Amino acid sequence: METRYIDSDLLIIGGGSAGCMAAIRALELNPALKVVVFEKGDIKYSGSIARGMDALNIVAIPNFTSPELYLEAISLDCQGVVDAAPSFEMAKRSYALLKKLEGWGVYFPVDKEGRYRTLQYHPKGKFLTAMEEPNLKVMLARRAADKGAVTINRVMGHRLLMDDGRVGGAIGLNVRTGELVVCRADAVILSAGGQARFSLPNSGYLYGTFDYPGNTGDAYVMAFETGAKLTGMEHSRRAMLIKDANMPLLAITITRGGRMLDIFENVLMEWSCHDNRKTDEAFSKGWGPLRIRLSHLPEETIEEIESILFSTERPVQKRFFRNRGVDFRKTDIELWPTEYQLCGGHGMSGAVVNERAETGVPGLYAAGDAACVAKQHLTGAFVFGEIASEQAVDFISANRGARLDREQVRQAEILRDHRFTSNGRQIDVRQLEFKVRRMIGDYVVSPKNDYKLKRWLEWAERFRKEIENEVIVRNGHELSKLYEIDNIVQCGCFSARASIERKESRWGNSHLRTDYPERDDKNYLCHVVLWKGERIQDIQVGKQPVIGLSGKEVHR
Repeated sequence: METRYIDSDLLIIGGGSAGCMAAIRALELNPALKVVVFEKGDIKYSGSIARGMDALNIVAIPNFTSPELYLEAISLDCQGVVDAAPSFEMAKRSYALLKKLEGWGVYFPVDKEGRYRTLQYHPKGKFLTAMEEPNLKVMLARRAADKGAVTINRVMGHRLLMDDGRVGGAIGLNVRTGELVVCRADAVILSAGGQARFSLPNSGYLYGTFDYPGNTGDAYVMAFETGAKLTGMEHSRRAMLIKDANMPLLAITITRGGRMLDIFENVLMEWSCHDNRKTDEAFSKGWGPLRIRLSHLPEETIEEIESILFSTERPVQKRFFRNRGVDFRKTDIELWPTEYQLCGGHGMSGAVVNERAETGVPGLYAAGDAACVAKQHLTGAFVFGEIASEQAVDFISANRGARLDREQVRQAEILRDHRFTSNGRQIDVRQLEFKVRRMIGDYVVSPKNDYKLKRWLEWAERFRKEIENEVIVRNGHELSKLYEIDNIVQCGCFSARASIERKESRWGNSHLRTDYPERDDKNYLCHVVLWKGERIQDIQVGKQPVIGLSGKEVHR
């Protein structure tokens, strides 16, 4: 078992949308920097947009919408629990981002008057701007490589290295060989996604998730271990998507006139898909399976939807629907709730950051789904990838020379060597993941109550003992899965602790407590934040006020 050492100025952990954009921006600012990217998969096809994208969900187009209107919309969507400064900064930079992508060759369709095509996605304002780029991820990866970024594929971030209170790099784990990769760095950007493998999907398939299945909360755990705060971990998100496929659908179909129906043909959604209250109510009453109907739409609209689903989003959908005999002109698309996930892109979970992408730990920044900029989507990943790099480049110029602590590396080697064994062990790593995620579904996600949440914390202790002493590991791939399960268990504890603290129900099914069924703005119009105590299992919990654009606290 080897340990490989490399050196860098800036280390980016996670090569998805935010990570690629961060690498590009850092090298635009200073081409002499050595920028290294740890990517768990292959950077060409990794992350939440593994191929292409049909829209930038948030663009404040001048003389049409505004950052101020976006703040109103996102505040409504998050029921008030959103800090204004980061969201405002994202919206303010969103149009310049669109023009930058357009300059790279990304296609944004316009009408005869030259206006960008926009669709209704938020409670207020048409911020969703159509995009047609089936090769977006490849374009980003190539541009980062052309700028000089060095990508280490098949390496997951495991532990951040610290140097006297500041970040000094990170230790990664090769997911195929078990080799440790140690990278000294003067600054680190966490962009390794959210927690996609949280509860189980309805299919029971471990990797059949809506989000990128490589996202197992690695960034959340690494940030927490360094002393950074987490927030929104009680907001566990579930969507109503294609049954058994869990693939994107609503923003593509509903915003173009598709209808969501229950078994009584009641229309639950049409033209806008931000409000899930009718959907949740119908499903809870047993009025499902819910479904999407497109047969009433003009042929050109159906063809447009097919083009997006079968090329830009996930091409496997074409084969999926063909094999199930689904023709959009004749057949409805059956829906089912997905697994629950923790995410800063579609949800409200992640490392606490300000409008400069700073986590509070010197030299450590977060972007994309790893950071809590509420419901930031792809726009936020790109914008905060750039912001994180801008701040990191400034930090590096003033704080060079982070030192590598070999003792921290030695501790990681001891843990790796202890786990990489089959002697006297009986539990298969996949069986353990299935059980962990089934228990998260039983005890952590909605409907929640105090008894269930505390039962999960008891189970978590049992799972930790099994992780360390009873799981068979025969190769590097199984070893990486064990590290992922460790992170899944820890994220379950993050969510349970935060959910216990928020003694109310808020955000529909994302945080529904049967023992506190009402929303309580008087006591909980605030952020629930987590930070590490003396041990990683010691999760401290507190409240943090919501901050408005003026910098003052927001009250009811």
